[in-house]
Amino acid sequence: MRILIVGAGVIGLSSAYYLSRAGHDVTVADRHGDVAGETSSGNGGQLSYSYVAPLAGPGVVSKLPRWLTRRDSPVRLRPKLSLEQWRWCFEFLSACTRERSELTTRSLLSLSFLSRTLMHELIDTEPTLDFDFVRSGKLVVHRDANAMQNAVSLLEFQRALGCEQQALSADACVELEPALSHIKPLLAGGIHTPSEETADCLRFCEGLAAVLRERGVRLLMNTPIDTLRLNANGDVEALQNGAPLATDHIVVASGAGAAHLLKALHIRVPVYPLKGYSLTFDLQPETVAPRLSVTDFSRKVVYARLGDRLRVAGIADIEGYSLEADPIRLGTLHTETAALLPHLTGSITAREWTGLRPATPRGTPIVGPTRYRNLWLNVGHGALGFTLATGSAALLADWLASSTGHELRRTFALAN
Repeated sequence: MRILIVGAGVIGLSSAYYLSRAGHDVTVADRHGDVAGETSSGNGGQLSYSYVAPLAGPGVVSKLPRWLTRRDSPVRLRPKLSLEQWRWCFEFLSACTRERSELTTRSLLSLSFLSRTLMHELIDTEPTLDFDFVRSGKLVVHRDANAMQNAVSLLEFQRALGCEQQALSADACVELEPALSHIKPLLAGGIHTPSEETADCLRFCEGLAAVLRERGVRLLMNTPIDTLRLNANGDVEALQNGAPLATDHIVVASGAGAAHLLKALHIRVPVYPLKGYSLTFDLQPETVAPRLSVTDFSRKVVYARLGDRLRVAGIADIEGYSLEADPIRLGTLHTETAALLPHLTGSITAREWTGLRPATPRGTPIVGPTRYRNLWLNVGHGALGFTLATGSAALLADWLASSTGHELRRTFALAN
C-alpha cells in the first residue's frame, strides 16, 4: 500500500520505519527543510521507560494558585480566549485523580516497555545509527521529605508493574552521582532506575532518515500539507498546494499541529501544546557534569549527558501555539542549572531552544484508526515522544497491516 505520513519528527520517522519494513510504499511530508524541525530537535534526551507517571495527578489542584501566579513555576498556565485551551484544561483537571493516574501509568508502562524492547532491536538491526545512545541509568532527586515518601509509594506501585527501581538516601545519591555534591544538604533522597537510557533525539531522527532513504522511503521536505478533505469515494486525501497527493492511507504524526489539521474533517483530538525549553552545554574534558540521567523532581528539570554535551530541559507552559521564547522562562532554566551545577554555567555558553510538546489531558498518546477507512493517527505523546516512538510506530504498523499486530493491540488495550 502507498502510505503518506504527515510529519518528519521522531513519531513520523519511526512510523515510516516500521511501515516500510512491513513492505509498504511510504512517503513522509513535512513543512520544514530538515527532519526533526520542531519538538524532536531539542528535547530532554531521556529515554524514560520506567518513569512515565502523567502530569495529571491527584496533587495538581493544590498547585494551581502557584501555577497561575508565579513566573518561575515549573508548570504555568497563561489563560487565553481559546475554547480549545479551556476544554483541554478542564479535561486535564478531570484526569487528576489517583485512580485515573494509576490507569494512565499502567497504560504508559505497557507501551514504554514495548518501546524499549523495540529500540534495542532497532539498534542491533541498524548498526549505522549513531545517536549518543547510553544505558546511563536515571536518578530522580527529591528535596522535600513528603515528596520523597510519595515517590517511594509510587516506586512500590511501579515495581509491581515490572519497573526495577530503588530508593536512595541523600548520601547514596551523591555517591552514585558526585556532580550533585553541591546540593546534598538540600536533598531528602532519590529514586534510582538503572535501566533508563539517554540519547540525542535529533541525531536519532537524522540517522533514521538516512536509513529510510536507503530503503526507498521518500522524504518530501519543505512540503506543507495544506488540508485534509474527503474525496468522492469518501476517503481522506491530503492536499499540497491545492493538489491531492497520491496515496492509499494517511498517517497524521504532526505533533502539536495535528488538532488544527484534523478540524477540516470534524475530528477532534484532545492534543494541546505544552511549551518547553532546553539548554545545551558543550562540555570540556575537565568539566564536572552528571554522567547519570538526572531529574530534579521539585523543579521539573532534567539533565542528560549526550556524548560531550549536557542537555538541560524543563518547563511546561500552557499558553498556546506561539514559539516565541520567553526570556524569563529561559532565565529560570539557567538559574536552576546554576544552582545545581555552579561550576558548569560560569564558563560555558549554552545553546537555547524552545518547542511545543503535543500533550493529551490524560497523558496517553492517540495511536490507531479514525472513523475514516484510510486515516490513522499517531499523536499526543507529550514529553514522552522519544521514549514511546518505537512502540507507538510498531503498534500502528501492525494495526494497519499485520495479523501479528492483534497481540500487540490486545496488550496495550488491556493496559488502558
